[in-house]
Amino acid sequence: MILRSLLLTLFISATALRVAAQQPATQEPSTRVGSQIVNDSTKNIYGPKTTTWTTEEEIFFDRAIYKSVDTTLTNYHRWTYIQRFNNLYKDLGNSGTALSPIFPIAPALIGASTGYSVYDQYFQTQVVKYFDTKSPYTRMQLIWGGKGRAMTNVEFSRNITPRWNFGFNVRPILTDKQIQRAGKGDRHVVSYYYDGYTRFTTKDDHYSVLLNYRRIRHRVYENGGVEVLDPADSTYASLFDPNARPKLTQAISVEQRNQVHLFHEFKVGDIQVYHRSDLGKQYNLYREDLTIDPVDYYDHTEDIGKDSVLVKDSVRFSNFANEFGLKGRTGKVFYNGYYKIRSYRFEYKYMDADTLALPSRDVEHYLGGRIEYNYDSLTSIQGWAELLNTGQHRIEGELRSRWLDASVKRLLSKPGFVQNAYRGRFDYWNNNFRDIQTTQASAFLKLSAGPLLASAGMNYTMLKNYIYFQKGKFEDTDQTVLPVQSSGIQQLVAPEFTMDIRFLKYVHLRPQIIYSKLLQNDNNALRIPDVFVNGQLAYEGHWFKKNLLVQVGFDAHWNSAYTPLGYDPAIQQFYVQDKVTAPSFLLADVFLNGKIKRGRFFFKYHNIVQAFTGQGYLPTPDYPGMRNVFDMGFELLLFD
Repeated sequence: MILRSLLLTLFISATALRVAAQQPATQEPSTRVGSQIVNDSTKNIYGPKTTTWTTEEEIFFDRAIYKSVDTTLTNYHRWTYIQRFNNLYKDLGNSGTALSPIFPIAPALIGASTGYSVYDQYFQTQVVKYFDTKSPYTRMQLIWGGKGRAMTNVEFSRNITPRWNFGFNVRPILTDKQIQRAGKGDRHVVSYYYDGYTRFTTKDDHYSVLLNYRRIRHRVYENGGVEVLDPADSTYASLFDPNARPKLTQAISVEQRNQVHLFHEFKVGDIQVYHRSDLGKQYNLYREDLTIDPVDYYDHTEDIGKDSVLVKDSVRFSNFANEFGLKGRTGKVFYNGYYKIRSYRFEYKYMDADTLALPSRDVEHYLGGRIEYNYDSLTSIQGWAELLNTGQHRIEGELRSRWLDASVKRLLSKPGFVQNAYRGRFDYWNNNFRDIQTTQASAFLKLSAGPLLASAGMNYTMLKNYIYFQKGKFEDTDQTVLPVQSSGIQQLVAPEFTMDIRFLKYVHLRPQIIYSKLLQNDNNALRIPDVFVNGQLAYEGHWFKKNLLVQVGFDAHWNSAYTPLGYDPAIQQFYVQDKVTAPSFLLADVFLNGKIKRGRFFFKYHNIVQAFTGQGYLPTPDYPGMRNVFDMGFELLLFD
């Protein structure tokens, strides 16, 4: 609340100063008016086109692609992480809660990882941008979601010299409880993300360095879901009762990440020698007070140390990676070869490292290479191969062209630490899981003809030795949620069709349809809806003599009924369950996006169907989805 108030004050002050600076002095003698700068061209020198940015990936591949500051209006109202990813993730019914992908995704690492991933998107998807500004640049976005949901984005960057830039980002998420909310500020999620970055290039461009620091502390006050009063009710109407009560009131999940990243390169003729370094730490905590919350909520309890009633289960992971390599371009071909050394340490609070199948601390050695062929600005082929000294590997390829996009990847990766072993107040296991094999391929034909853009193709996924959490009865333990490694294979084929067609000059229809077919699903390990649909119908044009650009319309999402993954807050993991079937539900929003000069704003009414029927949707068993609510937000860009 204090941060939001401070940012709002700064915004109002900055706006007032800008307005005041542009107004003529009304109380000064007329003889001084001539000294003022009133030339419109002078006031409008700096703007989105004079402030450009790029990423480390573009610099690494020598693409020299710089983009202008984003001022587009399309889908500006999609501010939640679920909608940013086109509903391809699900949460616990509130902004900032744990996320799980609807469709299986390949792991990011082939080496050691924590296995904690439900908060990844709040940290990993925020790509650091490196700017080239001709003036100080500030972007301020404030979002007020209904029922106490808020998000703020503050972005600042400026050049110290033409070849030296620095900047920072601040992105807090503050979300109130939606179940038994005591009042304004009764938080469900409190998340603070920030980063700082700098880039420097020598005058002859022979040496370049990029450095950034990123941090997030994501805290969720877990409610454990809502009691279903009538299990026989297939609509789960009691979950949407305003008087419904949460199962937990004292539980808290915390994830904190810190990362320092360095990339620098030195040109020697046509070859570049580079070094990339990452120093990272991750801390996951689950805190509970069993003097208030019911012990029988948990499937297993074990007295450990001093945390018998006031629970503080935690794990820590730290890693330090250094990549050394050569890269360069020969005509249209980019090439790269590297060696990477990565040391890591995983600390269990209540587990002896000597009992683990995976070493809790080790040093990994990687050899790898990348290649890219650019036929023209629209056609490129990429490849990436990487081998770990213990046998894990990745092979990836990608084609991008005017008519066809295709990709393939095959990974053999280590199991995550938390899947392999864990001990806390409510859970215990110690496994020796095999490496996981993931194969994914996709191919999509594209068509662009006048007002029509269309894409049709297929995604294929094959999993072997797949590890997942499952709820059920297990031998020799009273635990009901445990990690399991499939003894078979899972194969998924998912044809997909997307389209954007413009008619009546200003109206756009944008459907996306995915049909999923499980060719093989041993152990019934995957749970995916057969049909997944997104859609949008929107008017896009200018109003008020072209002074206001608008996008106004409807967003819709629907998927067929299926048994979605449940959620265990104590271990921050989603699990396979067979008890609850989430019925199909049309999730529809009405929105208005607007742009006036360098400012953008939106108004959105979320889940309009529930406003008429009183029935909502169920993203996760026992967790009701976000109710019908009104959201709004605005953004202002400053270039001086």
